[in-house]
Amino acid sequence: MCRNIVPLNNLEPAATDHECHDAALQFVRKIAGTTTPSRANQAVFDRAVEEIARATRALVDDLTTTAPRKNREDEATKRRARSAERYEAIRVFQEQKRAARPAS
Repeated sequence: MCRNIVPLNNLEPAATDHECHDAALQFVRKIAGTTTPSRANQAVFDRAVEEIARATRALVDDLTTTAPRKNREDEATKRRARSAERYEAIRVFQEQKRAARPAS
């Protein structure tokens, strides 16, 4: 799924309505295949975001767990580290690909 959608369950402090909305927006963008809908589709796009944000909020609020709450900053640090590893792997791959090309 979309890497911009982050887990919102069991965080300390708890997920905000804004975070639920942002996750819903990313989800709708992914499903619709566009970041900006046409004027003709704007209302249905916005309605979908709001409905999914409400469902997300209800889900996050109703989930139960016995696991200790996750520290928001620690989780963000882990996400940044995974992202840096991904981008470094891409950079190394691209360098190897360039080096393997025959000289022109």
